Amino acid sequence: MKKTILLGMSVMLFWSCNNTGKTTPSEETEVQTENHATHQHAESADAVELDNGEKWLVNEEMKPFVLKGEELVSTYIKDNQTDFKALAEQLKDQNTQLIKSCTMTGKSHDELHKWLHPHLEIVKTLENETDATKANEVVAQLQHSYKEYHEYFQ
Repeated sequence: MKKTILLGMSVMLFWSCNNTGKTTPSEETEVQTENHATHQHAESADAVELDNGEKWLVNEEMKPFVLKGEELVSTYIKDNQTDFKALAEQLKDQNTQLIKSCTMTGKSHDELHKWLHPHLEIVKTLENETDATKANEVVAQLQHSYKEYHEYFQ
């Protein structure tokens, strides 16, 4: 009887270990996005700093995704759009592409993440918002976030 129980528990243990690594592509992207946004960034709560008074350089392959996100927010505001859920989805897509294209390293990378982590949180807030008035406040926060990006990065 003890051997049967021990064998059953062993099979369950091996089976459960075998299944933990299986994820869908969307789960992998989400985990990758979250990991990239938070890895090695305990300092992300700190304010972004300039590079000895100069703006940090952002890799060329990353810039289009920031600029497109900023354009989406500007157009949303300018055209008095109301589908904030669609905006959130579009921004999420731009942020995913930004993260996938990241090849930066060192201090400039760390400083970019000091901007990016709060920015991702604002997009997440917009995505989860249900009230249109509050959503407009969040959109204003996004507009400010992009202005802050331009203060520290080029």
